[in-house]
Amino acid sequence: MTDESTNNNEEKFETSRRTFLTSGVSGVAVLGAGLVASSCGQTQEGPKDKEPGFLGGTSDSTHNINLEDLKSAEKIMGINYSHEERTQMLNTIDNQIDNMLTLRSLDHSNDLMPATVFDPRLPGKSYGAQENLVSLREINIPSLPLSEEVIAFSPLVHLAHWIKSKQITSLQLTELYLKRIKAIDPKLECFVTVTAELARKQATMADSEITSGNYRGPLHGIPYGVKDLMDADGTPTTWGAMPYKDRVATRNSAVVEKLKEAGAVLIGKTTCGALAYGDIWWGGVTRNPWSLGEGSSGSSAGSGSSTAGGLVGFSIGTETLGSIISPSARCGATGLRPTFGRVSRFGGMSLCPSLDKLGPICRSVEDTALVLSAINGQDDRDPSSMSHGFNYDGNMDIKSLRVGYNQAWFGDNASDVDRACLAAAKKLGLNLVEIEIPEMPINSLIPILSAEASAMFEQLTLTNKDDLMRWQSSRAWPNSFRETRFFSAVDLINADRFRRKIMIMMDKIFESVDAIIGPNSVNGLLTITNYTGQPQLSFKAGFVDRNISPAFGTEPETSPTPKRVTQNFSVWGPLFGENNAIAIGRALESEMNMRDKNPTL
Repeated sequence: MTDESTNNNEEKFETSRRTFLTSGVSGVAVLGAGLVASSCGQTQEGPKDKEPGFLGGTSDSTHNINLEDLKSAEKIMGINYSHEERTQMLNTIDNQIDNMLTLRSLDHSNDLMPATVFDPRLPGKSYGAQENLVSLREINIPSLPLSEEVIAFSPLVHLAHWIKSKQITSLQLTELYLKRIKAIDPKLECFVTVTAELARKQATMADSEITSGNYRGPLHGIPYGVKDLMDADGTPTTWGAMPYKDRVATRNSAVVEKLKEAGAVLIGKTTCGALAYGDIWWGGVTRNPWSLGEGSSGSSAGSGSSTAGGLVGFSIGTETLGSIISPSARCGATGLRPTFGRVSRFGGMSLCPSLDKLGPICRSVEDTALVLSAINGQDDRDPSSMSHGFNYDGNMDIKSLRVGYNQAWFGDNASDVDRACLAAAKKLGLNLVEIEIPEMPINSLIPILSAEASAMFEQLTLTNKDDLMRWQSSRAWPNSFRETRFFSAVDLINADRFRRKIMIMMDKIFESVDAIIGPNSVNGLLTITNYTGQPQLSFKAGFVDRNISPAFGTEPETSPTPKRVTQNFSVWGPLFGENNAIAIGRALESEMNMRDKNPTL
C-alpha cells in the first residue's frame, strides 16, 4: 500500500540517512554506532576547551559527540575504552571529523587512483623480462565448415586461419555473429549494446587490409565483445548499473585501443553485473547458455555467456575476485585472469585499484595466448601497469615443469571431472609435486576489496543514489558500501599486512613448482591468488549433474532433477607465468576432449 503519508515517511527516512552520512560522523569508524545512542536518550557534554589533535590543530566545529556516543560505537569496533580515555578523545575528535568532511568535499572521480600502488612482486625477486612472442603448436586446421553454427563455435585459432587464408571474410564472419546475436541474445541477455555499424565498418577495413597484404596478425578481422566496464569512444559504457545507464564514453580504453591496432572488430559491449558484481545488470539478468534457467555468474557475465554461446570470436572480461573465472566456469568458456598489472586498465571503471585485472575469455586454451599477446603491455596511464613481455611456446616440453597439487583436493569433495583431470595429468607424464596450502583466515582479506570499492563509489552512498541499484539484498553493493564505513582504518592496514604474509607464502610455494592444478576454488586459491596477483586459467573439462544456480540475489527456479552442465578445471601459474599455465591447460584440454562440446540454443 502506498499513500501520501507513507511517501512522506520514506522521504523523512531518506533525508535522515543522507544527513547522517554526509555529516561526516558515520565515516569515523569509532563513532558510527554512537549516533543511535545519542538520538535515543542520554546526552553528556564533552569538554569545552579543545586540544590540538594528532592530525592538526584544534577544531572550531562542534559535532556534538558525547561519551555515550563513543561507548556505543566501541561495540561495533570490538574495543573497550575506559571513561578517562573516552573523555580524552572528546578533546580531539571534532578535528578528526573535520578532516574527513574535507576529504568528502573533494572531487574524487572514478579514474583517480590512490597514491599507494599495489605491486605483486616481492623485493629481491627476479621475474625475468620475457620477449613478446607467441608460437602455437602445430595442428591441422580443417577447411571452412559449411555450417554457420560450427563456424560460430570454432576456436579463435581456426577463425584466424580461415580469415588469413581468405576462406571467409571478416565482414561475412561479422554478419554471421550479428545474425546469431539478434536471434539468441534475447535468451541470454548478454549484450547491453550491439555496435553493428561500427563492426561492419571495422570488418570492411580489415578485409581491405588483408586483401592488400597488410595482415596484422591472428586477431585481424575477428569480431569480439568487451565487458561494459571498458570505454569505447562514442559508445554507451554503463558499468551495468542503473545510476550510469545513460553514460556514453568519450575515449577508448587501452584494451580497445590495443585490439583496434590488432585489427579486431568490436561487435558490442557485453553485459556486466552492476559495478562488477554478479550477473544482474540494469536491464536484465544474463543467462548460462547451457542452462537458461540460471544466471551466467559474473561479473563478466556477458563475456562468458556470449563466448560460450557462440556469439563472438572472443571477449574481454575483468576480474577483482572471480569475475573472469566464475562466469567462465558457469558457462563452459575458457577464462584467463592474467598477472596483476600485466594488462592496462586505463579507460575502465575502477572498482578496487589493488585488485582489478583484465583478461580474455575464449573457447579454447591457446586462444587466450593470442588475445593476451595483443593486450599485454605497460601503460603509463595505469599506475599499476608493469612492463613484462609475454612469451608462449606451444611446443614446450611440459614434462619438464614441476606441477603442484594435493591429493586431498581430489577426494570426496571433488567431482568425477576433477579426478579425471588429475588422471589425465598423470597420463601426460606431468611431474606432479605434492604441496600444502596452509590453513589461513583468507576471508580477513575481503575488507580490502570492500573498502576500496566503497571509496571508489562513495558518492553513491552519500547521495542515496545507491537506492537506484537493481540488486538491494544484504549481499549487494549498497549494503556493503554502507557497512564498510564502520570498518576501522587500523584494521584495514593490518589486513594489508596480512596480504603481504599471503604473498610471501605463495611465493615460497612457487619456488618449488612451476604451476598448480586443481578445482577452480580449491583451498581458497581463487581468492588467494587474486590478492597475491598470480594468474589463473579455467577451462571446460567435463559434464556434471547439479541443481540450477540462480542469478545473484534471486531465488532458484524449481528443478525436479539436476541439470547436466559443464564443469571447469584450473591451472595457476607464478607471477608472469601464464605461459606455463596455458601449456599445461592446453594439454589437459586435449585429453579431456571437451573443447568442441557446445550448448544448443
